[in-house]
Amino acid sequence: MSLPAAATQSCAHVECAHPALERVLTLATVITFIRTGASVVLAMLGAYQGSLPLLLWGLAVYWVGDTADGAVARLTHCETRIGAALDIMCDRLCAAVFYVGFAWYDPSMAVPVGIYLVEFMVIDLFLSMSFLAWPLSSPNYFYLVDRQLWLWNWSKPGKALNSALFAVFMVWTRNPWLAGVIATSLLAVKVTSMVRLSRLGLPIPGGCLRPVHQVQTTT
Repeated sequence: MSLPAAATQSCAHVECAHPALERVLTLATVITFIRTGASVVLAMLGAYQGSLPLLLWGLAVYWVGDTADGAVARLTHCETRIGAALDIMCDRLCAAVFYVGFAWYDPSMAVPVGIYLVEFMVIDLFLSMSFLAWPLSSPNYFYLVDRQLWLWNWSKPGKALNSALFAVFMVWTRNPWLAGVIATSLLAVKVTSMVRLSRLGLPIPGGCLRPVHQVQTTT
């Protein structure tokens, strides 16, 4: 896999961030925006109409689109930090609308959904955004920083368990106790990951953003 010439001045590693590639609009981010809009509209309509099929269509568009935008980014050699951050945030929006809509449709799932959203929208969001502290193009390559954290959170099995396990069992069994156990187990994995990340530490860039003369003026 080769990168465009402009991106290889510092290195040719696909896992590394390349400033020359960074921009908001790429084919992958366009897919991200489209699948997010479609997923949110379908899930909102499903909640409004009390329609389980529409809610599930919203979830399906979110999952398929999330796979598609990542694949396109890799195939077009345009994995950017901007795209990764947008993808992470859009995932949370799609998930929130679906799960809140499902809890509206089936109030017995309100507590498991609440536990899952705390895990996914708060702790997992922080974990996923932590890749920005290193010169990585996305959290998919976090194994270069810590392989164990990558296995738990961003490997293919880790992503599948975090994104699909709770939704599938919640919809399939409609058992709030089982859904609650799964949501709590996922929360435990994320809390453990947070502890490991805190021990690892987030690097802080050096230097100062304030010019020397400004510092002297204000002191």
